[in-house]
Amino acid sequence: MATTSTHPVVDRPLGPLVSTTPASRPQKVTLAGRFITLVPVGPDHASELFAATCGPANDLFWTYMFSGPFLTLSSFQDHINNLVGSTDPFFTIISNTTSKPVGLLSLMRIEPSHRVCEVGNILYGPALQRTPGATEAMYLLGRYVFEELEYRRWEWKCDALNSPSRRAAQRFGFQPEGLFRQHMIVKGRSRDTAWFAVVDGEWGIVGDGMKEWLGEGNFDGEGRQRKGLEEVRAGITAQQKG
Repeated sequence: MATTSTHPVVDRPLGPLVSTTPASRPQKVTLAGRFITLVPVGPDHASELFAATCGPANDLFWTYMFSGPFLTLSSFQDHINNLVGSTDPFFTIISNTTSKPVGLLSLMRIEPSHRVCEVGNILYGPALQRTPGATEAMYLLGRYVFEELEYRRWEWKCDALNSPSRRAAQRFGFQPEGLFRQHMIVKGRSRDTAWFAVVDGEWGIVGDGMKEWLGEGNFDGEGRQRKGLEEVRAGITAQQKG
């Protein structure tokens, strides 16, 4: 673990020395898993994504999003076209079982010089929620960020009132870092933002926990988990300390 040092002249504590080489920007790549595949969002995804994530029954999923809900396919198509043109990589989550889109997410607030980025715009349709694919999507993206691009920090931010998002962040292994009060105005309302992050020194346990949880041995014949993700991660932590 890196340690602090003392300035040789003014006797002030300093942070650890780290490489100042910028990381590469995340690209619009395909990341394939066992349950789902992340593919760059495309205009042709709009119709099936609209069916998977929009409509009156799904309006609540858009409560804390920056956009939506979308009432028509035409307005949603315009939204998807904007995402396609973004410099940030947006990914459509494709079910490997049905080959249909089941959700969206992105990497955003990308700072290659500091090797920091954020997972955001997370929209899981009902067919993806509470499935192994929901965790695998986060695992594939985290593995790409830390193991391929070698970023130092991966953030998760959400409306402080969005309790499901806060629970999900901690289940996935993101550590809470506090509250930014009156951080934004979203859809005409004041938003306090809850911050979470995983740093590179934590990804070993976080990533290994997701990988082990996703393994075939963790599910019974009816697809039910034998151990929860947090239980798996705690076991890995205990093994490393022991």
